[in-house]
Order: sequence, then C-alpha cells, then structure tokens
Amino acid sequence: MKAQPLYIGGEWVEPAGGHYEVVNPADESVVGLAPEASRGQVEEAARAAADAFESWSRTTPQARAEILDRAADIMQREYEPWAALAQAETGAPTGIARGMQVGVGVARFRRYAKGALEPVEKGLPPQVTEAGPMGRASILGALEVRQPVGVVTCITSYNNPWANPAGKVAPALAMGNTVVVKPAPQDPLSVFRMADALHEAGVPAGVVNVVNGQSVEVGEAAVDSPYVDMVSFTGSTAVGQRIAEVCGRTMKRQLMELGGKGAAIVFEDADLDAAVMGIGTTFSFYSGQICTAPTRVIVHRSVYEQLIEKLTGYLAFMKVGDPAAAGTVVGPVISAAHRDRVESYVELGKKEGAKIAHGGERPVVGDGRGFYVAPTLLVDCTNDMRVVREEIFGPVVVVVPFDGDEEEAVRLANDSDFGLLSYVWSGDSARAFRVARRLRSGGVGVNTIGRNMEAPFGGFKRSGVGRDVGSYALHAYSEVQSIVWPG
Repeated sequence: MKAQPLYIGGEWVEPAGGHYEVVNPADESVVGLAPEASRGQVEEAARAAADAFESWSRTTPQARAEILDRAADIMQREYEPWAALAQAETGAPTGIARGMQVGVGVARFRRYAKGALEPVEKGLPPQVTEAGPMGRASILGALEVRQPVGVVTCITSYNNPWANPAGKVAPALAMGNTVVVKPAPQDPLSVFRMADALHEAGVPAGVVNVVNGQSVEVGEAAVDSPYVDMVSFTGSTAVGQRIAEVCGRTMKRQLMELGGKGAAIVFEDADLDAAVMGIGTTFSFYSGQICTAPTRVIVHRSVYEQLIEKLTGYLAFMKVGDPAAAGTVVGPVISAAHRDRVESYVELGKKEGAKIAHGGERPVVGDGRGFYVAPTLLVDCTNDMRVVREEIFGPVVVVVPFDGDEEEAVRLANDSDFGLLSYVWSGDSARAFRVARRLRSGGVGVNTIGRNMEAPFGGFKRSGVGRDVGSYALHAYSEVQSIVWPG
C-alpha cells in the first residue's frame, strides 16, 4: 500500500511523523496511509508559499487561468479512480462521490480559471477639492484595485474532500495568492490528488503546498505561522473561535464557514410534498454531515401531523447500506467517534422529552462493520432542547410545532446561535419573501433547497465570517487598495 508523502515547495516530502491509516467508514478497511507532518514541516511549507508569493502574484491572469484549466483537465481525466478514492475515504454513495465531489471540484477549477480574468480594477467618480489649507483646488481621480492577500492557509472539512478544498484553493490561486492546504485528517488523500493535478498542470514550486496530520499541532502551526497572512477555515464553530483568537493576535485575515442549524419554516399553505423532499436531503446528503441542511423544522400546528406522516413515509424508502451498492441512499458517517456522538444526541433528545417518530436504532449493514447511523426523526420538540439548539451533524431532523402567525415562526427560527442557511415553504410568495428577509441567516431558500452558485455564501452570528462562492470568493481572497492622483 502506497504511503502518501507531503507536498512542500513543489517536492514530494516524506513526513517527519510517519504515516497513519485512513479508514473506509463503510467497512472499516484501510484505504491508504496518510502523512503526519511535524510543526517544522508545516513552517517549511508556509515559508515556501511566502517565497513563491511575489513571483506568482505578478503572473498574468491568463497564465493563472491556464494552470487552473489544465488542472481541471487532469481531474477530469482521472475522474474514475479519484471518485472511487473519494467514496472510499468518505463513505459517500456513488452518485454523490461522482457528481458532488470530484465533479464539483472540476467545476470550481473551471469557474475560477474564468475568475482569474475578471477585472480587478474599477474607476471611481472624480472628486473636486476646493482650495484650502491642504493645497490648491484640484480634481482627484481614484482607482479601486483588488490585490492578493498573500499566503493563505486553507483548512478543509471532511464531508467533501473535493468541493471544499477546490472552493478555497482555486479562487485563492486565481487572485494571485499562494496556499498551504491542511485537509481534514479523516480523508486527506483526495486533497493530495488535487495537488497531483496542480503539479502536473505546471503550478510553480511553493505556490501550492499540502501538509497533513492528526495532531492538533499541525493545524496550529498552519494558523500561527508568521508567514501566513490569511486563514480560510471550514469546520465547527468551536474550532473556528480558537482559530479566530490566534488570527486576531497578528490581524490575519479570516474566512470562516462554520456550524449551522438550518431552520425550515413550513407554513400551513406550503406544498408539503416539496417541503418533505427538501427536508429529506438532511438524511441522504452526506448522511446529514452538511452544515447547510434543514435540520430544524418549524411547522404550523395545522399541518404538523401531516408533515410528520409524510416525512416518516419518505424515510421508509431511504435505504441505509454500502455506499457502493446500487440503491443505497444513506451511507455511513465519517468515523466511529462521530457515530457515537450522533447517537448520543438522539438519546439526549429522548431524555429531553422528544419522541422518535422514525429511526433511533443502529442499523446493521453487511457483516456489521462500518459507522452507520439510522436516519432519525425527532418530533414534539421545543426550542429550549439541546437537540434543537446544537449542531448534530448527522442524519437527524428535529420538528418544532408553532401555533401562531409568521411572527412566532420568525422568532423561533432566529432563536439560535447559528445563521448559515434557512428555508421557508409557503404557497404565498409575498409572505415567503417577507419572512426570508427577516431571518438572521446568510442565505434563505424559498420553496427550495437549491443554491445559486454565483450567490454569496456565508453565515450570520456563529456560523461564520465573510462570504465566498462565485465572484465573492475572489473578493474574499483579496485586499482592496485605492490609488489616487490629481486630474
């Protein structure tokens, strides 16, 4: 079995801390051997990125675009084996591993190859200055210029080892930054395949570096290095807060996509079948390991029983099983520890007074190996329960009824520490949009869980800092400079 080296300064480097096994969450087999970097090697990677920054940031946008496009070509060429690796590392069902992992990675590199060519300069209206203590009367012209930030540490999440890193690395490179990528330790091998593609595509030495490790020290070194100018992080709010504290000491720029507890308001006039289809993605999409999921349903009492009945019926058709097998809808969660965590929340919900309408028992798949969690529906919940307030990050949906009007629905939805994505289902479009504007969330889906991939993405409150996706990602990985001159 091949042992994966680190990628530092354009070279494949043996890790100082040896290797550890990456485990397939579907059957607990060993997928490969991942590297364990030392703090010194992380510092070496950051220094390599800093050394490469000046020359890379001065390359033409066309040159950067060509490299990103070539990398996308290579990812497409290696689509089959790399999708199989992603599935083995994450336990994602085949359709998700192919379409939503490697496929999205390719699409994001294509998008930011075009993004590298977007204008970075914008003329501003001239300003007439009267004569005074500061000098003679004049007309001052001004230019807004977007400049790269510098060295960006990209710390990525385990739920999607392609889409998430690609959404950081590609726009950062397009803007002229250099990067140190620190993937999630549970499934890092796919990120090294992305490095393979960039290396073959001709990215200059030091522009892209990938370090890895299970030790907290590896992530800490990638954040607190004096060579790092910005940290882009996707993960839990608790870890994000610790990163923000470190970044604050030296005023490092931050882009944080953190936890979520998506509210899904279902009014009495909603298309319940459409709402069920949307809410049901919580169970199937990455087995609920997705921060944008509508996990917190707030439904009008008049349709409460109907919605629960429809959700329960929907769950009956959700096959839990081997993600590589035909017909599997729900695969495993990432690890035994995370399985235990999700199941502990279900038990907590029962103690808090919630009722289990479906699920709640550990499924047995095949010979009993793998980290499977039953899709679970908790009903008769109230907003003070921890299962309603805390991010579970698994195939668990909680349902809270309300009796009043939209004021009560908005109050319940906003009574949360999180504010990433929320949802509104109503047959009255005017009301749906009115409510959407009052929700303290970075994004709101009206009668849909779909996302426009040019719309800004990010969270209110403890769900994050900053916005990315589309051109907003290019802005996130840049600093704004003004240049002024006399007319």
